Amino acid sequence: MIPAEIQQTKQRFGIIGNAPGLIRAITRALQIAPIDLAVLITGESGVGKEFFPQIIHANSSRKHGKYIAVNCGAIPEGTIDSELFGHEKGAFTGALSTRKGYFEEADGGTIFLDEVGELPLTTQARLLRVLESGEFLKVGSSTVLKTNVRIVAATNLDMVKAVSEGKFREDLYYRLSTIHIEIPALRERAEDILLLFRKFSTDFAERYRMPVIQLTDDARNVLLNYRWPGNVRQLKNITEQISIFETNRDVDGATLQNYLPQYNIEKLPVRSSAGEHDQTFFEKERKMLYKTLFEMQKELAELHAKIEELTKGNHEQNAFSTPTAHPVTVPHSMALAPVTTAVPVHVPTAKSKTIDEIEGEIIPTETEYVEEQPTTLEDTERETIRKALLRNHGKRKKTAEELKISERTLYRKIKEYNLE
Repeated sequence: MIPAEIQQTKQRFGIIGNAPGLIRAITRALQIAPIDLAVLITGESGVGKEFFPQIIHANSSRKHGKYIAVNCGAIPEGTIDSELFGHEKGAFTGALSTRKGYFEEADGGTIFLDEVGELPLTTQARLLRVLESGEFLKVGSSTVLKTNVRIVAATNLDMVKAVSEGKFREDLYYRLSTIHIEIPALRERAEDILLLFRKFSTDFAERYRMPVIQLTDDARNVLLNYRWPGNVRQLKNITEQISIFETNRDVDGATLQNYLPQYNIEKLPVRSSAGEHDQTFFEKERKMLYKTLFEMQKELAELHAKIEELTKGNHEQNAFSTPTAHPVTVPHSMALAPVTTAVPVHVPTAKSKTIDEIEGEIIPTETEYVEEQPTTLEDTERETIRKALLRNHGKRKKTAEELKISERTLYRKIKEYNLE
């Protein structure tokens, strides 16, 4: 029997489910809400971690104060300190006036730091000082300010691993995790999956003014046996897709499989982020591009070899003498007119590199690429991002647009692959 207080909390915040792990997390949030300590909430992406800071704030003595939620992973590293702690006028280019940060604005209330594991190490040091003494400095100021806030942080990272790899301060981790709440993944809440699907399908039926989706027995089995790497967020997304696209409101297992990455990854509008199966379109396109470049370079090498052969005798003469012109046959696929040599020509060696003058990028020869090409998906991704940054002269917004990813994802990848 679920206590009335838990049921009321679920109804107030729209939480669906009765799985023991979920009930345990809600119970723990209610228990520690009156105790003014920092809280760390962990769990996979999409499990609904954002509800629990609200539960803690609403049941604490700070409930009449401000509640500010900050997504640390969405703020560029260069401005994160200014966003959190504020800045003085003239502290940096573009600082046209003094600005309050979130810690100053949330004084007397609660601040929720989502994706806290994405914070730069320098910002982690500032945050540790706030936790220990309530003191902080604005960017560009030497005046110590005080704030009285409760910090609730959340992350989907393995914090112990991040600490061991030096990506997160150990002292800050222990300060944040005084109280730790673990939110279970959807695959650990099998009894809640059908409840959530029914709730989402009802909501979308009302929103789009259409009949509610119904599942056959085999469709329910598919739903229950799927791993749900994107958790509740993925289930909601797929339910909405089915509600919009399926004219037959009785959905069977075969139809449902078309929306799940595990069963039909090519037809799913949103690709799965699951490890070895995630062979991205961009990687395939990149390989095709390199193959084309290699073929072009082979043809260029043949052209250079012919020029070298024809001009070999000229190199032994006076470098400034005018040699007799000789026609040179160019490979047909290069679509060039016949070339006549008039001056000695420097022919690149087999290890020379071709320079793309427009982009300013050095393209490796086939031999070099085979030797140096990344051997894992992570290496490929790192090299792709690095070259995109070079092409865009380090401008991250343009780089993100070229790669068709969000700036937030780009910032995280730059830090992950140490491309700063």
